[in-house]
Amino acid sequence: MIGLIRGQLIEKQPPEILIDAGGVGYEVQLPMTSFYQLPEVGQQATVYIHFVVREDAQLLFGFADKSERALFRELIKVNGVGPKLALTILSGMSAAQFIQCVSHDDYTGLVKLPGVGKKTAERLVIEMRDRLKKLAEQGDSSTHLPAMSVQTDGSTLVANNDVKEDALSALVALGYKPAQAAKVVNAVYQEGASSETLIREALRSMA
Repeated sequence: MIGLIRGQLIEKQPPEILIDAGGVGYEVQLPMTSFYQLPEVGQQATVYIHFVVREDAQLLFGFADKSERALFRELIKVNGVGPKLALTILSGMSAAQFIQCVSHDDYTGLVKLPGVGKKTAERLVIEMRDRLKKLAEQGDSSTHLPAMSVQTDGSTLVANNDVKEDALSALVALGYKPAQAAKVVNAVYQEGASSETLIREALRSMA
């Protein structure tokens, strides 16, 4: 079981990174909340890993800390929620916001996320309420789960089209429809913004 990878960040293409650890390049998918906290390409990064083995693939999902990984692991236990949808949920809202939705039976906030219909939202609220209590009993209370306040990234700026295309690709990979993603990206775009900043603002707008 792979629990953690520490190495040089080779590529960042939201929501995926390529990280070199001991001469081996690992492709890791991260929720955007964790992605925002990554250092620049070429620097050392550490990500906590959840390893998924399927018949057709072996997938690595990365997180900035153990608390967010713990929440991810509880999410994928919910009926109808797989790793990709869990990644989308944790990209569309912070862990603290998700906990708030569950605590206040806020189905509306959850169904705004792609792939989360009314029935899935109801299951999330019902099942995750108990799971979050267990996490709290184990020491992972809502105060310890990452609020994931987003800081402006220091990524090198690229051409406008590249920035928009990167943001659009990331949103589509997270489950948003291309037309919806393109509309929001164009609406929130500002001159000089990096792709990560644009993704963050687009997700915030759709939430």
